Amino acid sequence: MRLLEGVFVPAVTPFDESGRVDVACLERLLAGFLDDGAAGVVALGTTGEASALDDAERRAVVDACARVCADRGAPLVVGAGTNDTRTTIARHEELAGVPGVVASLAVVPYYVRPSEPGIVAHFAEVAERSPVPLVVYNVPYRTARGLGADALLELAAHPRIVGVKQAVGGVDADTLRLLAAAPRDFAVLGGDDAYLLPVVLMGGAGAIAAAAHVRTADFVQMIDDGLAGRVAEARARAEALLPVVLALFAEPNPAVIKGVLHAQGRIPTPDVRLPLTPASKPAVDDALALLR
Repeated sequence: MRLLEGVFVPAVTPFDESGRVDVACLERLLAGFLDDGAAGVVALGTTGEASALDDAERRAVVDACARVCADRGAPLVVGAGTNDTRTTIARHEELAGVPGVVASLAVVPYYVRPSEPGIVAHFAEVAERSPVPLVVYNVPYRTARGLGADALLELAAHPRIVGVKQAVGGVDADTLRLLAAAPRDFAVLGGDDAYLLPVVLMGGAGAIAAAAHVRTADFVQMIDDGLAGRVAEARARAEALLPVVLALFAEPNPAVIKGVLHAQGRIPTPDVRLPLTPASKPAVDDALALLR
C-alpha cells in the first residue's frame, strides 16, 4: 500500500495585522480542509512561505498542523528540505516525536546546482538519517535542477523514500516513465495543479495541490474519481476547475490564494512576506469571479 494517497493541501501561513503568524486561524483552515475531504495537509511548503519564517515560527506552524492532524487522525507531511545536506538532515531530525508526521517533503537542493548523482546522494543521505520517510520535491523551475526518470526510479527503490511531488510544468516523458516503472507502493503526487488529473489517470497516487485551498471538496472528488477510474466524471471536474487554477497562479504563489482567502473572510490579512508582494486587485477579483 502507498503511504500517501489523495489530496494534500499545502497550507498557507496566515499573518495577522501585526505580521505575526496567526496560529488559531491556521488551525481553522486546516480543519476546514479535512472536513472537506482532504487526505492530509502539508506544513512548511512553498505555499506556506517556509523560507520567510524564522525557527520559532516554523515550530509554531508545525505544532499547529500536528495538533489538528492528530485530532482528526489525518497524516501530516512537513517541508524539511533546503539547499545543503547538513541543514536538511538537521531539519529532518527535528521531526522526531512530532505527532502525526508521516513523511517529510524534501526539495531538490536549489541555487548550488548540484549534479544529478549529487542530488541522488543527497536524498539517500537524508533518508538514512531521517526519523520519517521522505517525499522528494522535484520542481526544476524553482531549483534550476531536476531529476529525470532514471534518477527518480533509483530513489523510488530506496526503502525510506516513499514518494515524489512531481512539478515539472507538464506531464513529460520522464513522468510517464516513472509512473510506469516505479514500485506500486511509491506515491507519485501531482504538484502542478493544472495537470493533477492526467498524473492520476496514468497511475499517480494523488496531489499536493495549493489550489485546493478553495473548492477543496471538488479537488478531492476529482482525484477520487480519477483513482476509481471514473474518467468522465473526473474530466468534467478538471475542466471546471482549470480556470480557477489558472487564476490562482496568475501572480506568484501564494499571493492570489491569500488574497482570495482574505476576501472570503478566512484569513485576517492577504499579506505575504517580501520579496513576495500582495496580489493585485484585478488578479484577486478575477479569481473570486470564477469562484462565484
